[in-house]
Amino acid sequence: MKAIHYKLLGLFLFFLGSINPTIAQEAVPRFLTVTTLHRNTSNPDLKREDWLKIEKEYFDKVVMKNPLVLRHNILTHFFTEDNTEILLVQVYENWEAIDKAWEKENELVKAAWPDEKARKAFFDKRATFYSEGHSDEIYTVLPNRKMLAKIPDKQLVYYVRKSAFADNKEGSTKEFDAMFKEVMDNLINKNDLLKAYYTYAHAWGSKGGEFVEVFVYDSLGDIEKAWAKDDELAKAYWKDESKMKEFDKKMNKYFSPNHGDYIYRNEVGLQK
Repeated sequence: MKAIHYKLLGLFLFFLGSINPTIAQEAVPRFLTVTTLHRNTSNPDLKREDWLKIEKEYFDKVVMKNPLVLRHNILTHFFTEDNTEILLVQVYENWEAIDKAWEKENELVKAAWPDEKARKAFFDKRATFYSEGHSDEIYTVLPNRKMLAKIPDKQLVYYVRKSAFADNKEGSTKEFDAMFKEVMDNLINKNDLLKAYYTYAHAWGSKGGEFVEVFVYDSLGDIEKAWAKDDELAKAYWKDESKMKEFDKKMNKYFSPNHGDYIYRNEVGLQK
């Protein structure tokens, strides 16, 4: 039954992001930027605690004082294809706020380190923790979400699922809306092991047509437990197994068999 769960969530992104993207933008006029950085592995003397210290200083002096940055999070590799990955994630009210936030950031940087030499020394030191090169993506924040109750005071597990879609001309937004509501009401919102759920559609970057789902759990073990819970909830809702199979069959029409799975952890104290 977990296949139905994930495919339906992906379908939500497909319809709002591909068939009628203005719906998503009007419902939640926010954008999420993801900058993928990489940990510098060439210097064995670099320590994680020193990296956290310098990022915390920047977070306190700049990020927390920038009202244009609505949300901020740093996610680090747990299970991905690249163990050096560090994701800098930020949310903005609208497209214009992205540029304005950058201008405000420069103002805050100069205010925090008014001495030019001290400012250069700080950023030179900060840069030593990262390798050269990074990538940037911008996503539309889609409206159907399950939010964290509060900023976490412990490390959580962020399971990221990136999906692709088949060209299903028989599908309709009406059909999708009805099915999605069923899953939101009867699976996602009733699964207490799933602490948060977020959806994003590609807006700008190297991977056009990309659709992303983020599932947040207390621990790695809770991912499998949550899938089992989904099965229980699905059987409780679709008591007739034939109806469950029919539902799944409709979902399968919308998707290619390919997707990617990534697992990250948040860095406590660096989340806004």
